[in-house]
Amino acid sequence: QVQLVESGGGLVQPGGSLRLSCAASGSGFYIHVMGWYRQAPGRQRELVAAITSGGTTNYADSVKGRFAISRDDAKNTVYLQMNALKPEDTAVYYCSAYIGSSPPEGPYYSGLDYWGKGTLVTVSS
Repeated sequence: QVQLVESGGGLVQPGGSLRLSCAASGSGFYIHVMGWYRQAPGRQRELVAAITSGGTTNYADSVKGRFAISRDDAKNTVYLQMNALKPEDTAVYYCSAYIGSSPPEGPYYSGLDYWGKGTLVTVSS
């Protein structure tokens, strides 16, 4: 059993910065991919950024150059550094992870999807 807990959300002015954290807790697991999704009122949930165990990253076009995702394997934690925030970034941000029991031995691997409860980011003056 794995639990994801997000933190770092809050109110920030346009142009400001914020850093979100997501920590995975439990035992006997391996994190294949961790990332961040967001959902604004009346909008579909969308992928913001993701990072694999190998360090490959992926970003939504709307946040490229402004957001940066990173991880700390020792802490089983992923971070999302958000700079030059815009009102359009206002949303509930959800941490997500694909987690298995061991590292992959080839191009295929198995696991389960896990989701955090979300943290609210509000960008407003």
